[in-house]
Amino acid sequence: MTKSPATLAFGGLLAMAAGIGIGRFVYTPILPPMVEALGLTKSQAGLIASANFVGYLAGALAAALRLPGTRRAWLMAALAVNIACLAAMGLTVSLPLFLLLRLAAGFASAFILIFASALVLDRLAAAGRSGLSAVHFAGVGSGIAASAALVATLGDWRTMWFASAALALAASAAVVKMVPPDPARAAGAAPQGRSRLSARFLVLAGAYGLFGFGYIITATFIVAMVRGTSTIAGLEPYIWVMFGLSAAPSVALWTRLGARWGILATFSIAALVEAVGVAAAALWVNAATVIVSSLFVGGTFMGLTALGLIAAREGDGDPRGRIALMTASFSAGQILGPAFAGYVYDLTGSLAVPSWCAAAALVLAALLCAAIVRQRRPSTASASLAARRPEA
Repeated sequence: MTKSPATLAFGGLLAMAAGIGIGRFVYTPILPPMVEALGLTKSQAGLIASANFVGYLAGALAAALRLPGTRRAWLMAALAVNIACLAAMGLTVSLPLFLLLRLAAGFASAFILIFASALVLDRLAAAGRSGLSAVHFAGVGSGIAASAALVATLGDWRTMWFASAALALAASAAVVKMVPPDPARAAGAAPQGRSRLSARFLVLAGAYGLFGFGYIITATFIVAMVRGTSTIAGLEPYIWVMFGLSAAPSVALWTRLGARWGILATFSIAALVEAVGVAAAALWVNAATVIVSSLFVGGTFMGLTALGLIAAREGDGDPRGRIALMTASFSAGQILGPAFAGYVYDLTGSLAVPSWCAAAALVLAALLCAAIVRQRRPSTASASLAARRPEA
């Protein structure tokens, strides 16, 4: 069954919307009414968020293995698990069950990201339409915006989870039609040859982990920050929609800039922009700062994700090992961030200190990538020789 490149790209968008935009990130707008209704502490809320990222780490590493069956079969199974986990969140008030469900949802979301991207991006490249990959990645921001707009119309936290599951189901049903089987390749098929890990790559992986820590605290708690500040509480229905809408076109923007300025140089710039967004809300919580935070963090986190993975593909041998290590580093940062922020909030009554730490982590990530760029620049004496040799 053949689908047009545009149909495939839109099918990828819907898969990313269901699995990442809704499956991973709908927790942020649902968190405040959940905390109020159940009396959860910030530490417990952060622990639930971290459970999802632990699952994502495990899923990403598992997806890098040689798995039986087709990529499409794993994608469809992961979409089904994602829907079930979303719905089940509204059926319990048990913290252990919340942790288990978000762990499973994180595992599923990693499979959705990896197998949807493999199915869609390979075929777009084969059709000479790689530019449509930005449509595929826009699904994350689109899912965030759509789910945020949906839950903003609802009052009960349980109903929010059920409605999110229904939205993910509708998107997943369309994926079945738009992303056809790919029987020619099995799930575990991969290029041969061992992945080589250079010192520069390990620095990049460290920077990617700092980025994971840096963005996730704001991404997890920004709606709760707005809800907890009486002077701007009216922005609550809009701030997460704004976050998602700024994320949707960001991959196209940052990858285009990456083609012009270089991937790592652009990563450094985007990390600094994100640091400004994180610091804005840490400095003072008012309408202007939370809007800046929403636009700057929302408009960079998917671009940084894409730039990091593009950089990880460079090098000799099978890139899956490098991508798995990048994912592990990124996930470690995401796991640490919400748990750390929740713990500090319970001690101090404020998210300012964790947010400043997050901004500092992003600045350090930018500096590490800038250092790699400087090391790659040939000296004046050897510039002409380097120009005659292919870049390593």
